[in-house]
Amino acid sequence: MEMRAVYAACLAELMEKDKHVVVLDADLAKASGTRALYERFPEQMFDCGVAEQNMASIAAGLASYGFKPYIESFTPFATRRICDQIAISIAYAKQNVKIVGTDPGISAELNGGTHMSMEDIGVIRSIPGMVIFEPVDAVQLRAAMPVLYEYEGCVYIRLFRKELPTVFPEEYRFDLFRADMLREGCDVSIFVSGMLTADTLSAAEELAEEGISCEVINVHTIKPVDRETVLRSAAKTRAVLTVENHNVIGGLHSAILETLATERIPVSALGIPDRFGEVGKLPYLREVMGLTKEDIKEAIRKAALLAKKE
Repeated sequence: MEMRAVYAACLAELMEKDKHVVVLDADLAKASGTRALYERFPEQMFDCGVAEQNMASIAAGLASYGFKPYIESFTPFATRRICDQIAISIAYAKQNVKIVGTDPGISAELNGGTHMSMEDIGVIRSIPGMVIFEPVDAVQLRAAMPVLYEYEGCVYIRLFRKELPTVFPEEYRFDLFRADMLREGCDVSIFVSGMLTADTLSAAEELAEEGISCEVINVHTIKPVDRETVLRSAAKTRAVLTVENHNVIGGLHSAILETLATERIPVSALGIPDRFGEVGKLPYLREVMGLTKEDIKEAIRKAALLAKKE
């Protein structure tokens, strides 16, 4: 099931039980998967046109009157384009607004560099009080939506729109502020977010045949990061690798580095190099950005070897 379909279905459940839940989009309801909600909930859906800054300001105003707005657009336009509105009208004013950025990083594919936001987490992490959540599959997103609804505050949801491989079992229990241990190991700790999680887990399983024991942890909430889990795992393996569909500056890698800054543990990174995006399909983009499963495996090998040298 496409991630946007799960998102829309969960929104429908929330809108059915709570008339204060409203959705604002920037002429992208079809892309976000919420077009059908206009027929079911005409008084709770608002198309603000291609005007994300105005959309964010309207959402802040609605929140100040007790509504629970969800605003949605492509990732660069839900973050860097409206950074000031998020910082002042939403975060500084402590408004309960959920921001949904779709097609993060290279998943923007053929929309190219202008729509490929490699820095959105870095932008949002720098704003006080923000929570950043990135789901890895439909199961986790479905479990997270009611929890995010109950959370009083501003959350940025970094949403891959299409289908993703299933990582979690149906009985999965979601904790917003606790990272998920996917595989225990003793040689290297791998902290991974978003669309690269399934491949990272698969890479770790294959490397077990080479004698490399990987501990794989999904960091679904990148701010605030689960310090306790990060510190405990890193202290055990003494080697760390971060894997993310984001610039290696400002995102998950930076969050883990900040957590481990005083621990004298080598921290390696696999992510998007400090560059802009380009037009291409996902397999091509993963190749040129160094985000294939083979790239992940090689990064794990190097991280494990670095630990042995230490």
